[in-house]
Amino acid sequence: MEALRGSNKKQRGALIVLEGLDRAGKSTQCAFLQKTLQEEGHEVKYRRFPDRTTEIGKLINAYLMQNAQLDDHSIHLLFSANRWEAAAEIQRDISNGITVIIDRYSYSGAVYSAAKNIPGLSLEWAWQPEIGLPQPDIWLFLNISPEEAAKRGGYGMERYENDAFQTRIRQLFQELVAREDPNNVHVVDAGRAESEVALDVIRAARRAIEEIKGTDSLKRLAALSHPASSLS
Repeated sequence: MEALRGSNKKQRGALIVLEGLDRAGKSTQCAFLQKTLQEEGHEVKYRRFPDRTTEIGKLINAYLMQNAQLDDHSIHLLFSANRWEAAAEIQRDISNGITVIIDRYSYSGAVYSAAKNIPGLSLEWAWQPEIGLPQPDIWLFLNISPEEAAKRGGYGMERYENDAFQTRIRQLFQELVAREDPNNVHVVDAGRAESEVALDVIRAARRAIEEIKGTDSLKRLAALSHPASSLS
């Protein structure tokens, strides 16, 4: 990214993504983070994927609520399309100095599809439609065991909320973390008290906001790096 050449140009916003298993506390932490950053003087918007309000999102919602059956490759591409239809608006907000917090993004999209163990639906295949989307300045993986997540309210109501599937998802998230530039990702122990998790999330977000000062635009998601050993 090129540095800004003039001090009179408005500083862009940051793109911050929270990821994790179902019931890891992402929405709660997004709300805490948004409130904190706003209190610190930042203009902040919150987004959640899938966005179930769009026409594509309504199809996804029917699938997740188990009211519709779709081919696994097809539903994956719908999830990706749901992100692409928001990409231009996200970019505009960032350029206008608005920090955007996203609850689930491309990382969830790739791992949830790859976790199905469907022939031809590898992590690499699942990642391909994400290439070119706005790249977060930082993404945070809220790491929690499926057993701990299952103890939280509402678990099991949607298609993907079962222990075996969530275990595969966690393993794939850990693989993505291991393949990511360590400057772009932060792992958060989400099994702790909400206040402790929030402090960790807020510190990481503040650091990312500080590091983008003097930068002009977001990068774009690229192909996955070569596999590395996963987290223990």
